[in-house]
Amino acid sequence: MKKNKGIIFTGFVIGLISVLLVKAGNPGNMGFCIACFLRDTAGALGLHRAEAVQYVRPEIIGIIIGAFVMSIAGKEFKVKGGSAPLTRFVLGFFVMIGALMFLGCPLRMILRLAGGDLNAIFGILGFLSGIFIGVQFLNKGFSLKGNYTLPKTEGYILPSVAVILFILLVAFPSILLFSEKGPGASHAPIYLSLISGLIVGVLAQRSKLCCAGGIRDVIMFRDFHLISGFLAIFIAALIGNLLLGQFKLGFVDQPIAHTDGLWNFLGMGLVGFASVLLGGCPLRQLILSAEGNIDSAITVLGLVIGAAFAHNFGLASSAQGPTSNGKIAVIIGFIVVSLIGYFNIEKSSEVEIKEAVEIEI
Repeated sequence: MKKNKGIIFTGFVIGLISVLLVKAGNPGNMGFCIACFLRDTAGALGLHRAEAVQYVRPEIIGIIIGAFVMSIAGKEFKVKGGSAPLTRFVLGFFVMIGALMFLGCPLRMILRLAGGDLNAIFGILGFLSGIFIGVQFLNKGFSLKGNYTLPKTEGYILPSVAVILFILLVAFPSILLFSEKGPGASHAPIYLSLISGLIVGVLAQRSKLCCAGGIRDVIMFRDFHLISGFLAIFIAALIGNLLLGQFKLGFVDQPIAHTDGLWNFLGMGLVGFASVLLGGCPLRQLILSAEGNIDSAITVLGLVIGAAFAHNFGLASSAQGPTSNGKIAVIIGFIVVSLIGYFNIEKSSEVEIKEAVEIEI
């Protein structure tokens, strides 16, 4: 019971912080979006040329540092890697392709619905469907094999990069690229964003919050623990949006969203499918990487490169809708992820499968 209260508390805090960040300047229904924030950061570093989405998001920096410090304090910082790193990179790449088709990660999907964006319903249905498909592979024995202990210095690299990025942002901003209009130009004050990220990183690390893992656990084990955190995010964000006048119910004219239901469904379907095979959604991968999981760090790198690739080659959607290139990329993504699932199936007992799934999160 105490454990459930902890993740519900985490969800409420994240939901409220997300609403306040929008009030403070972040794009609508984007108090937190791991996919969007990684994309913006990639743009600020010149990895893509989309001028509307270029800004080093302090929230990402805060999440990494917060989770890193908390894992050290809780003696959970364990540096491991070597579990199919290149495969995880590819899966992370296609998670981002799906997310930028929908225009948001699972966290923003919930926040969009809490803001009244009914297009998120199609994303949720797709996400559920993708996770269901992924669970079928898990039940058949899908595994990316075990990892092994690595030198601790490996685990310090990502937190160090986060610190360096923050120093560049506040002390040497001329080195970076900044959007003058569009989503990248909309942001809360730097230190408010950083503090918000630190809080989310600390709470998400302690609670093991994961949307994909939560739905997977409901399907596989009838365990509602993890999903309760995301339900709390929705309730808190909904209440906050209503109180602050940020709630707008409907399909059209929603902030940074399009109304193509089919591709919202398929985009988040790809995110859900690949996230289950990875063992966690983008937020969870970011937290795990801060805890010393090098395989998750490789996944995060795949997300970043996926964002850069999507914007350099016209795969990302916009408020006008999905692109033809983006549709092709999502279809290719389903094929590639399915092949990865098929070729990594091992014959395992039901107990071994359950243990493997629990180790991932």
